[in-house]
Amino acid sequence: MSKNQNKTVATDASVEEFLAAVDHPRRREDGLALDALFREVTGFQPRMWGPTMVGYGWYHYKYKTGREGDFLATGFSPRKANLSIYIMPGYADFSEILGRLGKHKTGVSCLYVNKLADIDMDVLAELIRAGLKDLADFAPINPT
Repeated sequence: MSKNQNKTVATDASVEEFLAAVDHPRRREDGLALDALFREVTGFQPRMWGPTMVGYGWYHYKYKTGREGDFLATGFSPRKANLSIYIMPGYADFSEILGRLGKHKTGVSCLYVNKLADIDMDVLAELIRAGLKDLADFAPINPT
């Protein structure tokens, strides 16, 4: 693989099988609930990205360095430590929405939640829509 290619790419693995195989019962239930929410909010069918990320829609990026590729527009991963939710492209300030979300932590473009019971799902839906709108200002979003 070239050093300019993304290591995380879309696969043909089954999202349903992946979610059904999540070991921890709460994490599995939360993953299924997130899948339903993302399908409803985005209107996209999910697709696996790498072995553990469930993505909805995709976009093509190209950096000034020449690195380019495709990546999920939004999505999540039910990881052992927490739910990683990929909804913030990193261009806009979502602090007002995040202030209403509930218990969470953030990374550069990730939202980390211990369990869905800790957050307001309506606010999460608003955040998903806002993240997609922000991303669409920089790159066309394609359905999965």
